[in-house]
Amino acid sequence: MQKLLTRVQTANSLLCVGLDPTGDDATVARRLREVIAESAPFAAAFKPNLAFFLSRENGVALLQETVRSIPADIPVILDGKFGDIANTAEQYARFAYDIVGADGVTVNPYMGDDTIRPFARPGKLVFSLAKTSNKPQHGLQDAAMTRGGSISDWAARLARLVDEEMPESTVGLVVGATEPATVAKLRAACPDQWFLVPGIGVQGGDLSATLQAGLRADGSGLLINSSRGIWQAQDAGAEARKLMEQINEHRTVKHPAHA
Repeated sequence: MQKLLTRVQTANSLLCVGLDPTGDDATVARRLREVIAESAPFAAAFKPNLAFFLSRENGVALLQETVRSIPADIPVILDGKFGDIANTAEQYARFAYDIVGADGVTVNPYMGDDTIRPFARPGKLVFSLAKTSNKPQHGLQDAAMTRGGSISDWAARLARLVDEEMPESTVGLVVGATEPATVAKLRAACPDQWFLVPGIGVQGGDLSATLQAGLRADGSGLLINSSRGIWQAQDAGAEARKLMEQINEHRTVKHPAHA
């Protein structure tokens, strides 16, 4: 966690640059180098999407090379949405941390806390799906529970409980930007946790509304992800800088009133 906090402070950024590489292998290898080099000065974190690497014949090697090319002071979150348990989850954690060299992962908690705990190593970042940015025709996350609230509300509470029980690691939430009201609700339920926020840009998420709903009082606590917007930009660095500056316009720290 300290690596992320230090990077957020030194770069003055809450921007997470998603790496979802598309194109032929030669083009992708070149473009990955370009995007990382151009956007790194403005990035609080990078988030390579595992599927876009595993779909390539030499994808694991490309992923390892990509992680090594990211400056050492910038956290890498491997977006694998891992969702298994027990020794299987432990092997996924070994892959993410020991083979790839990631600083954090995304996990799918819908088999329970056993899906989160194997990844909650000391110093690592785990972002557990709470309310994602997609809008399925038949979804589970908004289903009501007899105890009150929705399944996504319980997923958020589960991540908060694991975070409290395992303080040597950091367990945050994945919360999509497409529903700012949900961002606000989950911020109220999980006031201290970090949120990884996809959905800005192509998916239609409102940046201003999301930041107003989700920023903590210290002007932090969110990582705003942009993948296609930066990858497809003619100048990835200029696009990353623009988004970082747009985010920072909303990062006024709210000090408590003094008696």
